[in-house]
Amino acid sequence: MAPLRLRIEGRTFRDSENREVTLRGINVAADAKFPATPDQPSHVAGKFFDGDNVSFVGRPFSVEDAHTHFARLKGWGYNTIRYVFTWEAIEHAGPGRYDEEWIQHTISILRVAKGFGFYIFMDPHQDVWSRFSGGSGAPMWTLYACGLDPKSFDVTEAALVHNVYPEPEKFPKMIWATNYSRLVCQVMFTLFFGGRDFAPKAIIDGKNIQDYLQDHFIAACQHLAKRIHEAGDLLYDPIVGWESLNEPNRGLISYQDLTVVPKEQKLQKGTSPTAWQAILTGSGRACEIDTWDFGGMGPYKSGTALIDPEGKSAWLPSDYDDSQYGWKRDPGWRLGECIWAQHGVWDPSTDTILRKDYFGRDPKNGAIMDYEYFTNNYYMAHYRKYSAMVKSIFPDSLMFFQPPVMEIPPSLKGTEDDDSNMIFAPHFYDGITLLTKKWNRVWNIDVFGVLRGKYLTPAFAIKIGETAIRNCFAHQLAAMRDEGTDYMGNHPCVFTEIGIPYDMDDKYAYKSGDYGSQIAALDANHFALEESKANGFTLWTYVVTNNHYWGDQWNGEDLSIYSLDDKPVPMGLFSRTDSRTSFDTNSPSYSQAQSSETLSVSPGNLKKALSAEDMSSKSAGGGDVRGLRAAEAFIRPTPIATFGDIAAFGFDLRNCTFKLSLVAPSSTKEDAPTVVYLPEFHFPAAQTSVEISGGKWTISTEEQNGALQQILRWWHAEGDQSIAVRGPVRKQGTALGVEEDAGYLQQCQRQACVVM
Repeated sequence: MAPLRLRIEGRTFRDSENREVTLRGINVAADAKFPATPDQPSHVAGKFFDGDNVSFVGRPFSVEDAHTHFARLKGWGYNTIRYVFTWEAIEHAGPGRYDEEWIQHTISILRVAKGFGFYIFMDPHQDVWSRFSGGSGAPMWTLYACGLDPKSFDVTEAALVHNVYPEPEKFPKMIWATNYSRLVCQVMFTLFFGGRDFAPKAIIDGKNIQDYLQDHFIAACQHLAKRIHEAGDLLYDPIVGWESLNEPNRGLISYQDLTVVPKEQKLQKGTSPTAWQAILTGSGRACEIDTWDFGGMGPYKSGTALIDPEGKSAWLPSDYDDSQYGWKRDPGWRLGECIWAQHGVWDPSTDTILRKDYFGRDPKNGAIMDYEYFTNNYYMAHYRKYSAMVKSIFPDSLMFFQPPVMEIPPSLKGTEDDDSNMIFAPHFYDGITLLTKKWNRVWNIDVFGVLRGKYLTPAFAIKIGETAIRNCFAHQLAAMRDEGTDYMGNHPCVFTEIGIPYDMDDKYAYKSGDYGSQIAALDANHFALEESKANGFTLWTYVVTNNHYWGDQWNGEDLSIYSLDDKPVPMGLFSRTDSRTSFDTNSPSYSQAQSSETLSVSPGNLKKALSAEDMSSKSAGGGDVRGLRAAEAFIRPTPIATFGDIAAFGFDLRNCTFKLSLVAPSSTKEDAPTVVYLPEFHFPAAQTSVEISGGKWTISTEEQNGALQQILRWWHAEGDQSIAVRGPVRKQGTALGVEEDAGYLQQCQRQACVVM
């Protein structure tokens, strides 16, 4: 067998020439979450509940168009694809009924991608379990298998589903994520990971529902993997790895008290029921539930709302015809009644909770559980089965391991699970920007530090000014990377999701062409990735159907770097005509500044830190980049293959300067230089200067299957080496006015003082 294109050595990726590889990737694609036939984005209600008769052929795009999209992504410097697919795409028609046409479509797409030299890893994607519970992932029949009625989720608020929302264009921002703390997700994830312990009566086809669900999920992924293997020309090129289940969740496992909202539940928006209230409304009872909103300083209680399903239940009625999918439900598992009532958690005759700590102890040994316990036991039991399946087909596959989001990773270091081919694959989003859909360049919060108890009070987690915010992002990513090493062992770290919303400021950029906020936010995220020394990332996301009205076509999200309604990025350098897009050249959002002066903020220095200087709006724009969807920030130079070990690298957008430092081994290879993607977009060859510590370099434009890339090659000696590449700096322009910024500053001061 030919040498592996990508292998792991300690905490780094290496190519066949033993150069360090940096994964600069993109998720392809967010619209793979919903069917192509019928075309059913989340705002479309027609035929929604005909979930068996769908097809995902055509996702993420047609085979005929694949060359265009992959050439575009390659030209933008991406070398890695996180290939998004769902369990539903494979097995939507019913248990064990696989969609071979979709599988062959997927293989055809992968073959096109191979021609561009991508590293690809497969992502079995899910969000809040399923499209029918407000997200993506599992087929509709899994809900019926668990005794739930998808057609009643809306009235009971067992799940908030965009497809059945009365006015889909008014679906609240990011409300879908709250489904994790609503009935359907709590039931499904509890049964998937812990059905044997917490629902022993839930037997179907002679198996506990936990085994029934997990076995079908793993078998569906296995069937896809086998077909890819049988294709004969995709093994390790382009497929280098498989990721575990996207964003797994504990359900109710480790809840100590069902009558209170767990302190670790940070996302509260809209109605925010306790698990007990969700159980009651799911069974048709009326409850007055707290409502929350997300304001300038995070979530706050906004009032209460009466949720009255008027007797309508989220559970299938007792007379439901259970024969449709051919399974046999055990007589001890009664339809028409809440699964938790059947296990003695509560008494429906009196609406009394009997065991509010039912999920708080491990029934096998009596151990008191927390989220970390869930991850180390229930989640890891599933991961071992999934990993074994992948390795049975692709023995040398890289395993992108994704534990529950923002939770402590499992303790694997030095155990049998400490797989040499494992990659720590966390996710990171700036929650303030994502939920408010505004780039707040005045303040942000060290969320990861708060979650890990770094601060005596959340007030000390506030970071003031863009320099501090950018450094805070970098510190969070570095802390997550190091935590992975501490718990899991010495493995590479790849952030398989990170990104920003494009519909900021009430879609101001779509009206004006000014993507200044998006550029600042996206550059801050890339800065954090570069400074954290992560081994790579896959940006969320690329969506070929994105438009300004519906965004990514899913739950109101709009994170795609591509849109049908934006001007296409030119192949080479942008036009040097007068600027219409602006960004703040005095802002550290466009520099590599590493100031620590504003990194730590306390109530005592808050007012001083919130100075007018932070709101400066002197700006620069360069060339006609109006409407290019923040391409300045995501098209950026990156080391592709480094001869030796990377010490540091980063791109200073403000000064259009790329720097790379490395440590090279004693032996040099003429045919294996350090290779850097150097986008002509920023670095036109005739206007670019290069400074090196030693050696020789070349810049050339190269073509691969129609994709054009400008590449810098650098042959250097051993030891500490450095290179600095400088392109033309954009000229001055104008940005949003100082008056608006000053008003926003005063608002933040008032809000911050209240919090303190």
